[in-house]
Amino acid sequence: MNAQQLSTRLMRVAAHVPEGSVVADIGSDHAYLPCYLVLNKKAQRAVAGEVVKGPYESARSQVRQEQLEDRIEVRLASGLDAVYAEDGVTAVTIAGIGGPLIRSILEAGAERLKGVERLVLQPNVHAKAIREWAEANSWTLSEEEILKENDKIYEILVLEPSEKPVRFSPSELLMGPELIKQFSGVFQEKWDRECAQWKRIVQAMESTVETAEIIGKKQELLEKIKLVEEVLHGEGT
Repeated sequence: MNAQQLSTRLMRVAAHVPEGSVVADIGSDHAYLPCYLVLNKKAQRAVAGEVVKGPYESARSQVRQEQLEDRIEVRLASGLDAVYAEDGVTAVTIAGIGGPLIRSILEAGAERLKGVERLVLQPNVHAKAIREWAEANSWTLSEEEILKENDKIYEILVLEPSEKPVRFSPSELLMGPELIKQFSGVFQEKWDRECAQWKRIVQAMESTVETAEIIGKKQELLEKIKLVEEVLHGEGT
């Protein structure tokens, strides 16, 4: 992978960035995504934020190599602290980390999202945390995508500000309202896998001492299995 040829996962993230955007890529690693967006004229300018020194240096090196220093600024900062009001950022991308960490980045940097028109988020796990954040902060889920690459399944969530309250059903929070509608083969594979894993955990719990914690965890898993099986078997959301 390089700035000219992204992985399938990052290509799909890039596809959801509106043309002409000013992009902040948070946790940019090698800055492949912002370089690709600027090189392909999807982004006018970009900020690449990285909290770890090594990847920050790699990102700076990549931007120099692509001769994009005048269009991409690399900043060593935690989360949305990389975004300044004067940047005029219109789109934020965060890819390749867990949903709860993405949520914490959005919560901590809420003031820096003013003027942002689109969030393109690719959690590796627990996308539910992002949907919960969207619901609590009036961001609508305008698009969702699920894909498989190298036997790993990824979700992409596209959020836009909403003037109306956003509400999801329990199954939509867990599985994604747009993904439920699409009901793709990859979607079904993901939730078949998840259900099988949860059932194995519940079965293992049968032979353990039933503490309050174990009982609570078991009930939580059984409720999730029920939600997923209702969707997979067409019993509604």
